[in-house]
Amino acid sequence: MPGNRTTIAVVGGGMLGLTLALRLAQRDCAVTLFESAPSLGGLTASHHYNGITWDRFYHVIEAGDEHILALLRELGLADELVWGVTKTNFFDGESLYPLNDVIDYVRLPVLNMLDKARLGLNIVYGAAVRDGLALEAISAEQWLVRWSGRRTFEKLWRPLLRSKLGENVEYASAAFIWAVIQRFYGARQGSRKTELFGYVRGGYAHVIDALARELENRRVRIETGNPVSRIADDHGGVSVATSAGSYRFDRVVVTVPSPVAMSVCEGLAAEEIARHDALRYQGVVCPSVLLKRPLGDAYLTYITDDSIPFTTVIEMSSLVDRRQLGGNHLAYLPKYVPSTHPILDASDDDVKARLLPGLLRMFPDVDASDIIDFRVARARHVAAVATLNYSSGLPSVTTRVPGLYIYNSAQIINASLSVNETVDAANRAAEQVLA
Repeated sequence: MPGNRTTIAVVGGGMLGLTLALRLAQRDCAVTLFESAPSLGGLTASHHYNGITWDRFYHVIEAGDEHILALLRELGLADELVWGVTKTNFFDGESLYPLNDVIDYVRLPVLNMLDKARLGLNIVYGAAVRDGLALEAISAEQWLVRWSGRRTFEKLWRPLLRSKLGENVEYASAAFIWAVIQRFYGARQGSRKTELFGYVRGGYAHVIDALARELENRRVRIETGNPVSRIADDHGGVSVATSAGSYRFDRVVVTVPSPVAMSVCEGLAAEEIARHDALRYQGVVCPSVLLKRPLGDAYLTYITDDSIPFTTVIEMSSLVDRRQLGGNHLAYLPKYVPSTHPILDASDDDVKARLLPGLLRMFPDVDASDIIDFRVARARHVAAVATLNYSSGLPSVTTRVPGLYIYNSAQIINASLSVNETVDAANRAAEQVLA
């Protein structure tokens, strides 16, 4: 590696690792990026469906997502952004109800007028709070019941929490739902507060390709399909062992989830390991269904019926131009679960057998002949759950091993699991690593 430039390895080729590698290369570091998968992208990687390519997991961009929008401009992709107004539905086990504006909330049959008034105050208050740190001391359930009431929590808030946390709802602090309110309230535009979302033509595959080209232009070495097996102190540097050989760097930044990082990083103090081990991760099984016909024509459908085997329905084709999808319709059926849940190890056929009947029950006009393709994406460590007093227990970015940094999505405090937050984290990580 060249001259006296600082040599840095970035472990993990998701949006965090890719953006971090770019920022370090822009600061004249000699960067090598390691990704264990055959291709880049992580949670923003893509599926190939019946001749088209789109995201394995669902992603949208909001007007207030300043960090991802700035990155897209930097990559020359600003003109590839498409914006659209979306709809939200609510399924109570029997019927679909619209849930898009004040009028829909007033008409919602599962809540009485007092419930609706308290719900409105809860949302307005949550949107007005500027710092959610104090909300880490109270559970999401306690805070929401205090403001909205028990009935509204059970009928509305719990399904929303389940759509992001699954069975980990009981462990989440109020700071998590505050972050969700902040993000989704910010996406609503106009006097009726309709949701405005955006996407990049070609999906995140287009973004990842542009990032990879920019990294190559800056002479970043990209090693895909090359899992890291060991990271250790190397007498003034840090050694990285992979399936293809060993390397030595001045600094190494690990961006993979903490359980994976703990399996490869040697020489950490017991307290450091304990802090990483204490993080509660959630996983997700996320089937994507390519269809000949639409479902409920809403981007997001919340579900209150616990017998439905997934936590929400995301109808991506309600936002994305169907020409991007070969003229078809695309929906996601995410099921968020603890990282130890057995469904994460189930076969694709088993997942399909468990989840597809729920979709057909919710949308009885759809039958099996309308399904063109059914793909299953899994991630065991999507994100760390924002538990009580979360930020006070976070492990440090710097470690006992000189030159070794662990900066992953767990470092995003009060996260709503957006790509925008990931890009912001990468920008901050670069400053900290080079400080």
